[in-house]
Amino acid sequence: MKTTRLLLLVALSLPAASLAPAQNAPARSSLKVTSSAFAEGGKIPKQYTCDDSNVSPPLRIENVPASAKSLVLIVDDPDAPGRTWTHWLVWSIDPRTTEIREKSVPQNAVQGTSDFGSASYGGPCPPSGTHRYYFKAYALDSTLTLPSSAKKAALEKAMAGHIVAEGSLMGTYSREH
Repeated sequence: MKTTRLLLLVALSLPAASLAPAQNAPARSSLKVTSSAFAEGGKIPKQYTCDDSNVSPPLRIENVPASAKSLVLIVDDPDAPGRTWTHWLVWSIDPRTTEIREKSVPQNAVQGTSDFGSASYGGPCPPSGTHRYYFKAYALDSTLTLPSSAKKAALEKAMAGHIVAEGSLMGTYSREH
């Protein structure tokens, strides 16, 4: 009992600052991610889903810091049953890229393996209800050398400690049943 009290007193006497982020950690800047196909929080048009052409939508990425060596794009659905579903992974995007055209991948970029099991875009395809789809862009202070067989967990591990800016665009989609 005395040991428990002593440990509790020691824990309570630790400075609160030890739980806060490091004082010298650089602040991340914000990327602006937009699409001419849908607005933030808007409905993703059917042509970009499994119910139609299933092609990637046009995207625009702005405010990339000069220190960025590469960009990463992760598209996922946190509303999928059981876990977040990965729809598209792209890395080694040239940091000077400001636009990703519809149905395209930036030159020399690498597509990773989505939860559909392929290294390509897989559009929204919710089994029921309305789902949210996040198009997340990251600017990194390094370039990644992962194979296209890499999945989201390996990509996120490689990105750790290298993100200098990030931003996202969220769109929704529900299927007509």
